Amino acid sequence: MLDSALNVFRQGRNLARLMEGLWVTLEISAVSVLLSMLLGIVVGLLMTTRKPLWRAAARLYLELVRFVPILVLLYIFYYTLSRNWGINLEAKIVAVLVFTLWGTAEMADLVRGAATSLPAHQRESGRAIGLTESQINRYVIIPQAVRRLIPGVINLTTRMIKTTPFVFFINVPELTKVGQQIVEVAGMKNYMASFWVYAFIFFIYFAVCYPISRFSGFLEKKWEN
Repeated sequence: MLDSALNVFRQGRNLARLMEGLWVTLEISAVSVLLSMLLGIVVGLLMTTRKPLWRAAARLYLELVRFVPILVLLYIFYYTLSRNWGINLEAKIVAVLVFTLWGTAEMADLVRGAATSLPAHQRESGRAIGLTESQINRYVIIPQAVRRLIPGVINLTTRMIKTTPFVFFINVPELTKVGQQIVEVAGMKNYMASFWVYAFIFFIYFAVCYPISRFSGFLEKKWEN
């Protein structure tokens, strides 16, 4: 049985290709999380502003993106834009765009929750000494909210990594897509190929996400004390 597994990964560049697919997965996740953090802070703060128009626009964005399946968004941006509007985007760019849209909505909700959990007198005190809303956010709200945000950001990172297999459907060569391609070829000679390849992918996702999840739990417990 061990020989069967070794044969699958020794054949051609199978193991190297899986590692390349893992890199694509991590690359999409890392870029999307970084952009989501930056944009999510902006949208989250808009949801707490005193200006109803901005607040309504941010809320509308949040509701639209969070409740539309990611696969639908991928199809819309990859197929509909290219066919109907003539906008040709590389599949990896579409993946980052869609995951950033989704991640921004998730991050914005985290920011809103962290900002509104702070005592109301924080903003009132800032206004009392003449600070503008942007100055209050910059010097009062954001520094205090960051500590509450970090565990949520880490959890969002693991969710982003675990959701990347959806880009399989727009032909991005991420880990699961590469695994499926290997199974199609190796499975013709080795009936156990699918088991070994997908078991390896399972292990890789676990090895990447579990430490991140544990670190998030560690921070939450540490900061509760």
